[in-house]
Amino acid sequence: MSGNIQLLSDTLAAARSEGRAALIAYLPAGFPTVDGGIDAVKAVFDGGADVVEVGLPHSDPVLDGPVIQTADDIALKGGVKIADVMRTVREAYEATGKPVLVMTYWNPIDRYGVERFTAELAAAGGAGCILPDLPVQESDEWRQHAEKHGLATVFVVAPSSKDDRLAKITAVGSGFVYAASLMGVTGTRQSVGAQAQDLVRRTRATTELPVCVGLGVSDAAQAAEVASFADGVIVGSAFVKLMLDAPDREAGVMAVRALAADLAEGVRKR
Repeated sequence: MSGNIQLLSDTLAAARSEGRAALIAYLPAGFPTVDGGIDAVKAVFDGGADVVEVGLPHSDPVLDGPVIQTADDIALKGGVKIADVMRTVREAYEATGKPVLVMTYWNPIDRYGVERFTAELAAAGGAGCILPDLPVQESDEWRQHAEKHGLATVFVVAPSSKDDRLAKITAVGSGFVYAASLMGVTGTRQSVGAQAQDLVRRTRATTELPVCVGLGVSDAAQAAEVASFADGVIVGSAFVKLMLDAPDREAGVMAVRALAADLAEGVRKR
């Protein structure tokens, strides 16, 4: 079975044709439980997210700040497995018909087996993977299997990336480019401005791929700010914090649906 890279590309192109940025949400699998995580992913789609990244919880998530680390710890203590991540992708895709990616560090894929992982992700209806710690120069095996199975390979660029480095990364990526708006770990910020805008400008000079900005967006005003210069707005910690703070699963699901609706309105105000 082929994965859904084309669905991802079509979704981002459709947002652009509407004169707006796409809203991309992140939620970790298995948090607060596997079923609760699936409900949360469906809820952000219901609220207006165009794409969802499902996080594969990791014991040492070097890019992620304390909010996502806490959620990952809860998921891992609950016994989440890669099979649960695949189930989350499958049920979210089957319920919505919208693109679902996995965001993961490289080690779990390496241990699981690249061919096995890509085949299972494609069979689940996944659109691809975001791989924040896989160096481009070591990505040949992954990219071969991903391409064979119709999956996007999304690499992360940062403000510290030099122009020649950006060109090397974007030349081999697919789906979109994940632009980390600030140096450091994930988390909501008071401002997500000038550094991100410059990074988007420099990245666009190297590629026709959509450039989507993550790290820091937490409300509609910030979403509108990023939407004014990026092809997609990526929001993670703000959703996860609502789930952490909610008194129960149902309240958490309602809260993330409401935030998605607010952010979806924001990306249309650009």
